[in-house]
Amino acid sequence: MIGGYWNRFLRIDLSSKSVEVFSLNEKILREYIGGSGLGAKLIYEGMDPSLDPLDPGNVLVFMAGPLTGTPALTAGRHAVAAKSPLTGIWGEADVGGYWGTGLKSTRFDGIIIVGKAERPVYIWINERRALIRDAEHVWGKDTFETEKILKEETEPGAKVGCIGPAGENGVKFASIMFDGKHARAAGRCGLGAVMGSKNLKAVVVSGNKTVPIVDKRNFLEFSKLKMKEAIESLKAFSEYGTSGGVIRAEELGDLPIRNWLLGEWKKGALKITGQAWSDKYLVRRFHCASCPIGCGRVIKLSQGDYAGVEQAGPEYETLACLGALCLVDAPEVVLLANELCNRYGLDTISTGSVIGFAMECSEHGLIDERVRWGSGEDLLRLIKDIAFRNGIGDLLAEGVRSASENIGGLAKEFAIHVKGLELPAHDPRAFNSLSIGYATSNRGACHVQGMSYIFERGATLPDMGYTEVQDRFGVEGKAEFVAKVQDLMCLYDSAKMCKFTLLGSVGPRDMLKWLNYATGFDYSFEELMKCGERIFNLKRLFNVKIGISRKDDTLPPRIAIHAKESGGAKGNLPPFNKMLYEYYKYRGWDELGRPTPEKLKELGIET
Repeated sequence: MIGGYWNRFLRIDLSSKSVEVFSLNEKILREYIGGSGLGAKLIYEGMDPSLDPLDPGNVLVFMAGPLTGTPALTAGRHAVAAKSPLTGIWGEADVGGYWGTGLKSTRFDGIIIVGKAERPVYIWINERRALIRDAEHVWGKDTFETEKILKEETEPGAKVGCIGPAGENGVKFASIMFDGKHARAAGRCGLGAVMGSKNLKAVVVSGNKTVPIVDKRNFLEFSKLKMKEAIESLKAFSEYGTSGGVIRAEELGDLPIRNWLLGEWKKGALKITGQAWSDKYLVRRFHCASCPIGCGRVIKLSQGDYAGVEQAGPEYETLACLGALCLVDAPEVVLLANELCNRYGLDTISTGSVIGFAMECSEHGLIDERVRWGSGEDLLRLIKDIAFRNGIGDLLAEGVRSASENIGGLAKEFAIHVKGLELPAHDPRAFNSLSIGYATSNRGACHVQGMSYIFERGATLPDMGYTEVQDRFGVEGKAEFVAKVQDLMCLYDSAKMCKFTLLGSVGPRDMLKWLNYATGFDYSFEELMKCGERIFNLKRLFNVKIGISRKDDTLPPRIAIHAKESGGAKGNLPPFNKMLYEYYKYRGWDELGRPTPEKLKELGIET
């Protein structure tokens, strides 16, 4: 018996309206685990990487992991993956909430979707069957309305993943939204646009099956123990969630201010941080499945079109990108901007980034549109214009890289991205490791696929021999450290555990125990880390086949060349080239950033 899996996967072709159930051999499950790891294996072997991301042949994967739906701490997660419309390379997003648990309860581990429906459809999956249903009546509706209608049509307890107008209109950074008003998002890489290109409005799941576990007694006892430890060690994190991190980020020089230009914004940070608005707007906390932390927020606004309506409160990345990056310091405006992004189905990081980019272009006279720094009115207007591709919103809907190329000239200086993916709200000038992490991340600039900065900020990683907090301005051994953490993050994204547990008393060797109790595979820690390395390299190989190489492993000039003149990261520029050379050497890649045949053979990856 293999626990943790049903070993049942759906392949749905929207063009032919066919539905197929298939299984995988044990070796593939053991080596690629689940989530984005198994998704990478299926996409790499199931499509031509040269296809346009909006081509019907692009493979869209929704994938749970072996821990999803079990009582393991924070194991309610799932992954979505496809070739990204925003970047043109590997794209993936990791999601919490309850949809992943809902999928596993139907006795399926994952869904592979290809083709394009003639008219708008949604997929309805329960324990008995998977159906392709008409969705013309919900096409054009926002994500909250869509969830309400589809739950009424299927089952009240069903879990809905859907796109809003942004995905339908092909906004290149459209998200897929889950859990309705609680707004858990597959935000990055524009995977909502992939759904839109397939005329797929939603995927709805509902079941009541319990995931099989090989060693159930030890699994449950261990889960109970770690739950207690996590509640105690992450108590402070529960209070404000990530929204409480704005002030500390500003102090460290980490907060992106005025499109990454400024080093300080103390008064603004104090206004938009979670500590400032929670008493006025916070209703309660939101807990994802199997999670005692409750870092999600449920809020009510007092003004605007959605006054009195319960909605999801913003996380740190949203406050930073819709607030600090655009110099908008009115908390209610930022909260409303977050609500609009969730309803329309927009990634808040990329949305704030393209609007900050537009503000700087406007300041320099590069666009006719007047977009003012700090203007909440302009922020809210542009969010709607982007979602519906109105006016300049049509240009911004392509992302900062494409928009800057279309505008030309100095606009490229203001486009802050890596491989087309806008930077998340953490600055490599504040944490040296992020420079290598952003440049080499398989989906473009990403702070969670190489979450090294948390170990330069205060956390430690004793399970991997790092018992002290890393020097955030240090260089020695940093490239190797980043690579190891990237491999580790692949494991979290595949097994499906929340990475925030690393801030508390739960480490990777705890994940190892859960996996072994659940699956019966009896992984060693070394074998599990080799799985992470294999998954990371396979994603890189997918990108190499598209044409990614050393030329693309770069940072935007503003980050690489311009040191901040004030604040907690004043004067620091990471010695990027030295670290990148060491990174390639440690990875076993050639001088062009390609995994060598020897490395691929070692990892058992066939080309």
